[in-house]
Amino acid sequence: MPAPTSPSTSLPTSPPASPADLFRHSLRLLLAKDIPARVDLWAEDGVAEFPFAPDGWPRRLEGKEAVAAYMRHYPDHIDLHDFPDLHIHRTDDPHTVVAEMRGVGRLVQTDAPFDMTYIVVMTERDGRIVSYRGYWNPLAVQVPGADFAGSRR
Repeated sequence: MPAPTSPSTSLPTSPPASPADLFRHSLRLLLAKDIPARVDLWAEDGVAEFPFAPDGWPRRLEGKEAVAAYMRHYPDHIDLHDFPDLHIHRTDDPHTVVAEMRGVGRLVQTDAPFDMTYIVVMTERDGRIVSYRGYWNPLAVQVPGADFAGSRR
């Protein structure tokens, strides 16, 4: 198993050099709550998929604008503090990585702790995210305050 990596807090000034760097950069932007900059990492035709999303939550987002709409209110609901236990694995495809991680923080509305384990398969093209499949526990977003995607609005 690869050694744990950290998303680090310093933001690079140049485009990420590898899919792993791009993934780490996307996590840094999420921690900084810079959703517009995180969305800018996506290709116009990028696709996000959430195979385990509960009923009422999107399972597929097509295009950068759909990703932007989905993420827009994330920081108003989930205040992420860290991604401990981050492990990024290379694949046979040089443009694809698999990441194992935990996202920890708090739910803004209730101040309850937030702790979610994720597996992500991300593919990049020309330094932009073209495919992102996020596998996470659907029960964790069915608590009050976690509904950033608007499924219960």
